[in-house]
Formats: sequence, structure tokens, C-alpha cells
Amino acid sequence: MDLKNIKPEKVFHWFHELNQIPRCSGDEKRASDFLVNFAKERNLEVYQDDAFNVIIKKPATKEYEKADTVIIQGHMDMVCIKGKGSNHDFTKDPIEIIAEGDIMRANNTTLGGDNGIAVAYGLAILDSEDIKHPSLELLVTTSEETGMDGVHALSNEHLSGRILFNIDSEEEGIFLVSCAGGANITTKFNVEKQDKSGTGLEIKISGLKGGHSGMEIVKQRANAIKLLGRILSECNDKFNIRLSKIQGGTKHNAIPSEAKAIILIDDSEKVKEVIDKLIINLKEEYRVEDGGLTIEVDEIKVKDVYSKKFNDDLIDFIMMVPDGVYYMSKDIEGLVQASLNNAIIDEKNNNIVITTSVRSASSSSLREILNVLEVIARRTNAKTEENGSYPAWQFDQNSKIRERAVKVYEELFGKKAVVSAIHAGLECGLLKEILPDTDMISFGPNLYDVHTEKEHLSIESVERVWNFLIKLLEDLK
Repeated sequence: MDLKNIKPEKVFHWFHELNQIPRCSGDEKRASDFLVNFAKERNLEVYQDDAFNVIIKKPATKEYEKADTVIIQGHMDMVCIKGKGSNHDFTKDPIEIIAEGDIMRANNTTLGGDNGIAVAYGLAILDSEDIKHPSLELLVTTSEETGMDGVHALSNEHLSGRILFNIDSEEEGIFLVSCAGGANITTKFNVEKQDKSGTGLEIKISGLKGGHSGMEIVKQRANAIKLLGRILSECNDKFNIRLSKIQGGTKHNAIPSEAKAIILIDDSEKVKEVIDKLIINLKEEYRVEDGGLTIEVDEIKVKDVYSKKFNDDLIDFIMMVPDGVYYMSKDIEGLVQASLNNAIIDEKNNNIVITTSVRSASSSSLREILNVLEVIARRTNAKTEENGSYPAWQFDQNSKIRERAVKVYEELFGKKAVVSAIHAGLECGLLKEILPDTDMISFGPNLYDVHTEKEHLSIESVERVWNFLIKLLEDLK
């Protein structure tokens, strides 16, 4: 789609250019090379490290030479999810952008606004000749969505900024100054199968909203894997079913919206009756937050099944493992302190692997939840492994950029900004470890339904945040 007449034109030009390049987490080399070429074409100083993180530097404009250097930061990777019926190939196809009034979305895939819009802001500023600003360092990291691998690999060798704008927030007018830390934990069961054939049932759960496992966890949306676990547990208690296959979820930081299992049963009609009653109850439970819940049950031929002991252990684990909000903050009303998202279950290399994403603003409650998962795994004959950990970003009482940003926002729009914390991981926690003296703040335009095929952004909000960003840079003389 032609975005030439959509303001701010330069921002959406670079957003469109970036969206021509496949950039799922772990597949960012092409996007990284694009950024390097952008810098070289403009004779800007540029660095690309082994993790494909990119730093582009631009000198200060006249009268800003003595001001502190500003780092503009975002990540180039995106969560790649497509809806039913989509033939999109994220390894080679560009994102098809659609603009309708104030809304910009993709054609049944994630849009990449998270966090391509930050990169677009940065490129638009670097490409400009009429914006006043201190010396700039555009820092674009990789694999943020799958464990912040890029920033984990980053050093401060080529970074000198004393102020940092992380443009990876999704609510305009809310300045984030603290975020949760977290870790992923994988639970592995050794698959034990045996030949046993007969008539079975395939149970499919779909139609859930899903969403970002940090931002949307407080909304208590349904988790497809947990719903499937409830169905399997009830059927197993009454009929001694045997699982043949199970799968659900796609991304560690997305609430799973789909899951499915194949079971072998003796009496399909009786099992269907139990499931039908459960479907009625589940739809009633989630009618407010997940009114689109769909559960389909179809007969299918089964050739092999999991052993009885393994079958029961796996179903018990799914049933017992906690999910969703674990603690609410006692300091900030409405803020989640600790949560977990049972994100993915799949069979890999003769193992059933369950990935759970745990978040917490408190290191002690994070450790508590990880220990709970380890105990449940031991009781069900599974093993756990922690990975992808990242620290919380602690509130800085003496932040000058926070006060400056609040002042500029009110002057520009005539209303006060909200200073808040977020129950999601931002790269600021790790960046603060390598840049301890850098004053940081996070903000961004209105983005909705990120990490789903319904992701969209507000065009007018992108323009307002652009105007704010320019004004804030001008104010840092």
C-alpha cells in the first residue's frame, strides 16, 4: 500500500521500507544489513555486532554540541503470527499494510508496529536535515521478543549516551519508568509411546483473543492450553483416555489462543457428552473476555498413544501448573506484580516440551514461581530448565529526563502525562546494567492487540508521539 500521504510521511515511509524485509525473531540479518546500508549511504558512523545489533551515530546540530548524547532505542525483530486462512510466508513475504481511517493494520498477520515503529522514528530523525537535536545514537537490537538475546549480547563499547528513549511502549501519554523482570522455564517429558489403534477424538480450541503475556495478562483472558488441560483431566478421570498427540501456542510471550489434542477412547458418545457439558461451562466462564471461544470435537483414527503413566503425568502437570496473575502489586493499584503464561506445548525430539514465561517486579516472587514449577515437574516425572532471564528495571527517583518529558508533553498537548510501571519486560533493565549512568524513559504511540494477527496502531497517535519526540529533542539543548 502507498503510505506517501499518511503523516508523518517520513516515519511511515521507513516503517513501510522496514516491513518489506522479513524480520521474525532470530531472522534479523537482512533487517540489520538494511540499517547498516542506510547509515553508509548517509555517511553516518555505524556499528554492527555479532548478534546483528546496530548502532548508528549522528552528530549534534548547531548549538546542541554540548548537550548530552541521546540514545534512541528499539528492536528490529517482530512476533510473527498469522490468522486462519493466511498464506503469508514470514521467511520471504513483506508485511501487507492496510490503512483504514486512523487505523493501520496488516492483512491477517502481525503488523510489526511492535517495534518497527521505533526503528522508523529513529530512521526518520537520522534522515532529516531540519530537526534540532543533540548528538544521537540509534540503537536497534535483535531477538527482543524471544528472550532479549540481542541486548544480552550488547556491550557499551560504542555507546556514550547519557539519556535513553526506549520507544517500545504501547500507550500514548504513559511514560514508563520501571518494568518487570522475568525468565522462561521449559518443562520436558520423555515421550513414551505404544502401538494402540482405534477410534479417537480430536479436540480443537480456537477463537481466543490471546495477546501479549505481559500487557494483557491482567485481563484474565483464557489460555487455550489450560482449557485443553481441564477437558483432558475431566475425561481422563472418568474414562481413562489415552493421549496420542498434543500441541498448543506459538510464542513464549503470547497468551496461547489455540490448542489441540488427539485422544483414544472406548466410548466416543459418552466422552462427547462430558466434553459438551464442559464447553457450555467454559463459554459461560469466558463470555466477557473471550466470547469467541470455539471448541470442536471430531472423530479421528488413532494409531499409537502415550503410555498410561506418561499420559497421566502430562495431564496432571497441565492441570496443576498455575497460570495468569499470581500476585497483584501492593504499591501500585491495578499493576500486576507477578504472573506466568503457559505459552507453548509441543512434541520435539521425542520430548513433550512446555514453555512457561514468568514475570515479576520482585526477584523473590519470581524465584518462588520458578520453584513452584520445578516442584510440580518433579512430582510428574519431568525436568525443568531456566532460560531467557532478564532483570527488572528499577525506578530512579532522581531521573531528570522523566521530569523533562512530563513537562514537554504537557506544554505540547495541554494535559499531564502518566508516569507508570509495566508488567512486561523492557530492554531497559538490561541496558541499565551496561549503561548504569544513563537516564532512561520508555514511551510510544497507541498500539493494540500486539502479538496477534489483529495487531494495529493509531496513525494519529504515531504523529502526536513524533511531534513530542522532536520537541523533546529540541528541549535538550
